[in-house]
Amino acid sequence: MRFFLCLLVASFSSFSGANADDRPNIIVIMVDDMGYAGLSCFGNPYFDTPELDRLAADGMRFTDFHSSGTVCSPTRTGLLTGRYQQRAGIEAVIHPVSDHPEHRKGLQLSETTFAEVLKKAGYTTGLIGKWHQGYPQNSEDFHPQNHGFDEFVGYHSGNIDFVSHVGDHYKHDWWHGKKETPEEGYTTHLINNYADDFVRRHAGSGKPFCLYVAHEAIHNPVQVPGDPVRRTLDEWTRWDWRNATGEEIIEKYRDMTLPVDEGLGQIRKTLEELGETENTFIFFFSDNGAAAEFPSGSPELRGRKGSVYEGGHCVPAIATWPGKIKEGSVSDQTLISLDLMPTMLSLSGIDPGAYDLDGIDLTPLLLEQKELTPRSLYWASLSNSGNRSEAMRDGPWKLVVLHPGATPGTFENEKVELYHLGNDPAETTDLAAEYPDKAATMLKQLKAWFAETGNGATPQPGGWLAE
Repeated sequence: MRFFLCLLVASFSSFSGANADDRPNIIVIMVDDMGYAGLSCFGNPYFDTPELDRLAADGMRFTDFHSSGTVCSPTRTGLLTGRYQQRAGIEAVIHPVSDHPEHRKGLQLSETTFAEVLKKAGYTTGLIGKWHQGYPQNSEDFHPQNHGFDEFVGYHSGNIDFVSHVGDHYKHDWWHGKKETPEEGYTTHLINNYADDFVRRHAGSGKPFCLYVAHEAIHNPVQVPGDPVRRTLDEWTRWDWRNATGEEIIEKYRDMTLPVDEGLGQIRKTLEELGETENTFIFFFSDNGAAAEFPSGSPELRGRKGSVYEGGHCVPAIATWPGKIKEGSVSDQTLISLDLMPTMLSLSGIDPGAYDLDGIDLTPLLLEQKELTPRSLYWASLSNSGNRSEAMRDGPWKLVVLHPGATPGTFENEKVELYHLGNDPAETTDLAAEYPDKAATMLKQLKAWFAETGNGATPQPGGWLAE
C-alpha cells in the first residue's frame, strides 16, 4: 500500500473508488510516424506485433483515435499540456535548421504539463526517448526536467541516427538528464532498457510513478539493428527507400517495429514479476499518421503524415488496466490525444476541472464503457515549407480547408472540402457544393476555434508571419 497522501484528495474525480493509497502507476508509450495499420491488431498485413496485440486483447482498442497534430512537435505539446498546441505557440515541427522560422520555438515554462501536476501529487515522473519540444542550445528552459520530469534519458531533436545518436541538427544528441552523454547502443534498445530500469527502480517504492516512453521508431533514419551509421556530424547518407524493392522496405519496416513490440513485452514482464500489473495503467498510441518510408497507414484512409485528411491523424491506440478496463473491448468513439492528460489526472485522484484543458476525461469510457458527450475536434497543420491546412470533425462530418499556392504561413487561397465519414471514410467525395450551408457553418466554427486558441497564445520567437 502506498502512504503518500495526495494534496488534492478533496478534489477527486468521478473515478470510482480512487484514493491516495491505490492510485495506479501510469505508462504512456508513443511511437513515431506509425500509421493506423501499423500493428497486426489494426490490420497490418505484413507481420505480427504479438506483444501489442496482447496489450489490445487485455484491454481496450480504439478505432477512431486521433493525434492532435499531424507531425511530431505539435502532438507532443498537446499530449504534455492537455490543450491544443496552438495555445502554446507550437503549431509546426520545431525545425533543426537554425534559420528556419520554427527553429527557435519550444515549450515555455509558463505551460503546465501532466508531469508537473502528477509530480506535485506525489508521483515519480520520467521521460525516456524523444522530447522534440525545443533545442537546448536555444534555451535551457526547454529541458524536460524543467517541465516536471524527475528523470530524462533521450534526445531533444526530431530524430537521431539510431547508431551514432547524431541529431537532425548535425550535433550529438543523447542526454542523461541535462548532461549530454555519449553512449553506445541502438536507440530503440536503449529506450527499452532505460524504461524497464525506471519501472524496476520505482515500482512498489511506496509512491506511484508516471513514465512517458517516447520511441524514435519508426521514424527515419531507416535503420534496423546491425545497420551502419547513416548520419555523422557532417553528412546524412539516407537509405534509399524510394528505389528499394517492396520486400526490402517491409523487412526494414518490420525490423524497426518489432523492437518496440519487444520493449513493451519487456516492461509488462517486469510489472508482472514485481506484482504491479494490476496497479498499472498503460496507454499506447502514435504521434501522427504514416510517413512516406513505410506502408503503415490503412489503405482505407486518405493522406499520411502532415495531412489533415484522416490518414494524417487517425492512429492506433490501446489502453489497459487489468481488472479495471474490460478485456478485449473495442471503442469506436471519436477521441484525441489531448484526452490523455485529463484522464491521467482523473485516474490519479486529481480533478481535471481544476485545469483549463481542451481534452476530456476518458475514465467513464475506459472503466464503464459509457458513451461520452459528443464534441467537435479540430486540427491545424503548418508544414516545414509554411503551407497551412485545417480540419474539423463534427460527428460523421469532416471539413477540410486547404490553401494551395498560398504565401508561406498565410491563409490565402482558401479551398473548402466537406466529407461524410460515415458513408465515405476514405474522404473520396467532396460534398461542399451539395451541402453549402453545412460547410459554411463548420467553416465559421473552425475559424472561431482557431482565433480563440490563438488569442492569448504563449509568445514564441520566430514564426512564418513574425514581423
